[in-house]
Amino acid sequence: MSRIGKKPVVVPSGIEASIKANVISIKGSKGALSFAHHTAVSVAFADGVFTVAKVGESKKARAIWGTTVRMIDNMIEGVAKGFQKQLELNGVGFRMAVQGKKLNLALGFSHPVEVEIVDGIEAKVEGNVLTISGIDKQKVGQFAAEVRRLKPVEPYKGKGFRYVGEIVRRKEGKKASA
Repeated sequence: MSRIGKKPVVVPSGIEASIKANVISIKGSKGALSFAHHTAVSVAFADGVFTVAKVGESKKARAIWGTTVRMIDNMIEGVAKGFQKQLELNGVGFRMAVQGKKLNLALGFSHPVEVEIVDGIEAKVEGNVLTISGIDKQKVGQFAAEVRRLKPVEPYKGKGFRYVGEIVRRKEGKKASA
């Protein structure tokens, strides 16, 4: 039984919300988002409160019930405050720079790596920290994961991309025999 699905989602002042058919639209100071919910749940909007209920007792309805509530809540938070992820790049000779809609990276390969910045995402580089921000939580997290996948942090020297605040367990290297 979903505890998250039972909770109503309150829309704060300054944010417009509407439902047409099965599409939920949210507008705020940072932008607008929309989400087409699954037909296994029904969403009602009245007096600034979203309530989500299961349609039937199918396994899919139980699975998607809490997810729908969290999607609505994340859309509201996104258009109000936005989301951001920070990646830290460590390693001698590793560099990154934003040029227009591209992220240029020097990651120790024989060639420079260029990553196209997705629409709706903003990237800033300050020193060795890359800040990825936007209103869509899924897009921000996915883009951060794709950049991190290019050179994930390795456990011996700690070189590569890591999330700010991420703890990486270091391994001991080979011992020299006498």
